[in-house]
Amino acid sequence: MSTSIALVTGGSRGLGRSTVINLAKRGISSIFTYHSNDAAAQAVVAEVEALDVAGVKVKALALDTGDVSAFAAFVAEIKTQLTQWQADGLDYLVNNAGTSHHNAIVSTTEEEFDGLFNVHLKGVFFLTQALLPVLKDNGRIVNISSGLTRFCVPGSASYAAMKGAIEVFTRYLAKELGERGIRANTVAPGAIETDFSGGTVRDNPEVNRMVASMTALGRPGLPEDIGPMIAALLSEDNRWINGQRIEVSGGMVL
Repeated sequence: MSTSIALVTGGSRGLGRSTVINLAKRGISSIFTYHSNDAAAQAVVAEVEALDVAGVKVKALALDTGDVSAFAAFVAEIKTQLTQWQADGLDYLVNNAGTSHHNAIVSTTEEEFDGLFNVHLKGVFFLTQALLPVLKDNGRIVNISSGLTRFCVPGSASYAAMKGAIEVFTRYLAKELGERGIRANTVAPGAIETDFSGGTVRDNPEVNRMVASMTALGRPGLPEDIGPMIAALLSEDNRWINGQRIEVSGGMVL
């Protein structure tokens, strides 16, 4: 029995991990990337395999999503894996991998800015481009943005600017790929309790309380608030959602 297949970048932790697991629960196989922590990646593989969902497969591949020169070899790996799984392409692409950054505009260096650009914009653009021949017609793309494109938190300008660009890029993907039936949407999480930004939202009580106070539902988000939503968005039930920014923040800064 064949299943649909997703490629999820940054799938070894946080939102990516939750996405891979919740796709598996829906009967969808995943190839996911990780940057360097092989042990964390293999733990996700083990967790998916322990679900024992019929037909669901999972594979972890190392990739620096900020290194465009690595993409040709990576796509070759994807093609090899698809052949081994007797699949003719990817059904879904979730561009989730990212790094955090906190610095005021007046203090941000060119090196910091370029690092964000390579991972959050250039990497997403060119990895998506490289994968388009492998993505099936009528497939779906989800790009991860941030609540910070709507509301402002000082020290987040560079990061938010990259995510704002991703939201525009996503609308253009929806327009240009519409003739292939491919849908593209952006998911914009609010503040989530993960190890992102050094685990600040999760581990700093003051920050946790501040986020809770500015969120209508009275708490920060959890990875399990996001992964199931992404999995649901990729489903056929949401086939008519296209070119949209969907914020998943519990009602932050309303």
